[in-house]
Amino acid sequence: MALIKTSNPALNEKIFQGQPVALEDAMTLDGTVNKTGILLLCAIATAAFAWHTFMQDHSSAAVLPMLWGGMIGGFIFALITIFKKEWAPFTAPIYSLLEGLVLGSISAVLELRYPGIAMQSVAMTLGVLFVMLLAYRSHLIPVTQKLRLGIVAATGAIALFYIAEIVLSFFGIQFASINGSGVIGIGFSIVVVIIASLNLVLDFDFIESGVQARAPKYMEWYGAFGLMVTLVWLYLEIIRLLSKVRSRN
Repeated sequence: MALIKTSNPALNEKIFQGQPVALEDAMTLDGTVNKTGILLLCAIATAAFAWHTFMQDHSSAAVLPMLWGGMIGGFIFALITIFKKEWAPFTAPIYSLLEGLVLGSISAVLELRYPGIAMQSVAMTLGVLFVMLLAYRSHLIPVTQKLRLGIVAATGAIALFYIAEIVLSFFGIQFASINGSGVIGIGFSIVVVIIASLNLVLDFDFIESGVQARAPKYMEWYGAFGLMVTLVWLYLEIIRLLSKVRSRN
């Protein structure tokens, strides 16, 4: 089997190296789908809690600890899961619970300013997930080496830009045109949403390759975790895009 390369840091080409396990102990597609569903439910549960907390008094201060706790904790548990993938059955649900706090907090704050934006973002994220899965299964988007390299390069460039933006912000340097609601800002967000969407195709290909390679059973949780990383990113970019569009009205 050819080694798979994906821009998702949780899913890389080294993971499936080694001897396949026995068939009854191997990763399956149905198992990975079920694990993904569990992680989604974890994220939804904590997102609903953060949402309810904010909506009680419409105070961002009420959800600020959950937002920062979810961001920092989610990052830590993501790293733990990446470097200790055999712990994924335990760390992946914790990651999803923490990320749910982030998604719920951000969604609630933006919902107050732009009514309906949260449901629109959820619908668009699920729609993109369905369309990309359909495109992958029907081979409308062939996963070639050139496509992989292109998505990896684009995702890496976006990550480097975000890191540079955070660092430069400490020195008072802002990218107003990109973060604003003008043509450049909206265009940038559209490009990022497209790149995030294409990452789903690579994630699907990676998971299918793991099933074919008879990876260990815990890799179902790890594959679901990798898919969640992309979905969280995609949702955040979609709600950011919609907030830019809505602010123009």
